[in-house]
Amino acid sequence: MPKNNLSKPQNKKSDLKKASNFIRSCIFFFIVVTLAAVLINSLNGEAHTLETVPLSSVISRANDPSGDISKITVSGNELKITLKGKDYPTEKSRKDASGTLYEQGLVDHCANLETPEEISACQATYPTIEYVEATDVWGTIIDAAFIVLPILALILFFGYMMRQAQSMNSQNIGFGKAKARLYGPDKKKITFKDVAGNESAKQDLEEIVDFLKHPKKYETLGAKIPRGVLLAGDPGTGKTLMARAVAGEASVPFFSISGSEFAEMFVGVGASRVRDLFQKAKKNAPSIIFIDEIDAVAHKRDARGGAGREDEQTLNQILVEMDGFDNESGVIVIAATNRIDMLDKALLRPGRFDRHVNVTLPERKDRLEILKVHFKNKPTVKGIKLEDLAAKTAGSSGADLANIANEAAITAARESHKEITNADLTEAFERIAIGPERKSKVMNDQERRVTAYHEAGHAIVGHVLPNSDPVHKVTIIPRGHTGGVTWFIPPEDRSYKSIYDLKDILARAMGGRIAEKLVFGPDAITTGASSDLKNAAELAKEMIIEEGMGVKTRNLVFPDTATGYYSITTEKPYSEKTAELIDEEIKSLTDEAAKRAEAVLKMNKKILDELASALLEKETLEEEELAPILKPALLPDLAKLH
Repeated sequence: MPKNNLSKPQNKKSDLKKASNFIRSCIFFFIVVTLAAVLINSLNGEAHTLETVPLSSVISRANDPSGDISKITVSGNELKITLKGKDYPTEKSRKDASGTLYEQGLVDHCANLETPEEISACQATYPTIEYVEATDVWGTIIDAAFIVLPILALILFFGYMMRQAQSMNSQNIGFGKAKARLYGPDKKKITFKDVAGNESAKQDLEEIVDFLKHPKKYETLGAKIPRGVLLAGDPGTGKTLMARAVAGEASVPFFSISGSEFAEMFVGVGASRVRDLFQKAKKNAPSIIFIDEIDAVAHKRDARGGAGREDEQTLNQILVEMDGFDNESGVIVIAATNRIDMLDKALLRPGRFDRHVNVTLPERKDRLEILKVHFKNKPTVKGIKLEDLAAKTAGSSGADLANIANEAAITAARESHKEITNADLTEAFERIAIGPERKSKVMNDQERRVTAYHEAGHAIVGHVLPNSDPVHKVTIIPRGHTGGVTWFIPPEDRSYKSIYDLKDILARAMGGRIAEKLVFGPDAITTGASSDLKNAAELAKEMIIEEGMGVKTRNLVFPDTATGYYSITTEKPYSEKTAELIDEEIKSLTDEAAKRAEAVLKMNKKILDELASALLEKETLEEEELAPILKPALLPDLAKLH
């Protein structure tokens, strides 16, 4: 598989490169300023050959009217001797011990004098010596800097503008290029062994891999390689992970891109990127293109309107590339979405996405395998009960299970455990499902008593009704937004639920409010049942408008925009009279549920008091503690309620 250099992280290298460029710029700037200062200083001076001579010779030649010295200038620690007709400077070194002008005292006599009178007296003794101020080297550099800096600033500014222009040109050149990432051998390889659960989906994808590895086996039988595979399912079910597993198994170039990466504010850019992506894939054929969240660019065209829209041009280009005149490209497109109902029909037809693979929520055995994968590299105590956790997590996706495993490790670390315990698993599950324990929440005695009877009502109704799930745990410890929780765990995963199952769920949801009513009076109800009532109303509505379980509306469904059905329309697809009938059916279901719950609790009032007392004492009761309390509970004759 081609090596993907673009997929390596570049942030660290980019930062080092920027720092290196900055250091080089600073050094260059310092060198330019220094050289300019030296140049200006040298231009102001005169070029001479320096020569050291004895002081006695200089004095005798200076006092001799017929000598060749016309003037001696003192500058700091240096004497400048001007001969008749030319300059003859003498260099002085402080470290020179051979008897130079400075060491002999000439400079001390005249160069270090301050007052005009002293200078005049010195000049009277040595009439040919003239005193001048010493040269300030740093002052010269500063003066040069004021000249060089503006020039250098202009040079840097024009250089920066040229680099920006080059950068913009390069961006414009690559504006229509696809931003796909090419996964090669430098990436961690994922295979189907790393994907737990969804065996049927994996089987469909394994055939795609076999197509790519052994195409002649199918071509001899006249079979054509599928052009596209659409992975559809709820969020977090592992669609992207399965696509990566296909790449790892097939050992062919794998281009990955998100649907939103095609879109830009400029019309035509998305279509250009689609063409570029497919051109790259065709050059590396056989290859795979993976488009994640394809619904971002593949909306139904009749729903969005506007033939010149950027997203529609992008979709049209995808349609052409997948099944145009060139249909032997050797490129397979895998796309993932959780909104298959929003995709354009032209994209879903055979010849484009030939296979639709449903990546469903994992069943119990699949959840167990997924949990084993996530706990494989985590230290756990011997006898860790992953089976119990798999039973509790019905309806959880693979991402949810990964989150629970990570939260269990965090909980173990917080409690200073060296290994993950069953208590850590329980805490992680309940923390994610409901929320953390609100240890700061302090309830008074009356609130604790109300909560205890409320949760006991849920537990007893759920235990007695024949089609309800068994009670697993009851607690009155505040968690998340709830004051207490009653857990019901199904003995096995079920694909269907009957009307009897759903009616028992409605009744146990009403059990908390009914228990408050029986114990504290019909006018002493609290807000603790608000969540239960909301869930009951939503379930009753689903039974009527989606499942056709009403009495007067049996076998009729009424899709509503609020449920995600017929999302194209902006109005309800039924009349006001039908809406009133639906409301009546919903009220009838909730009223029936309340009556059934009340009948159960009235017959088992003694057990209700006993269970509430146990909760007030222990706060949390597990399944084995609940069993002896709930065992004597009786089921009343519910047929008399009709």
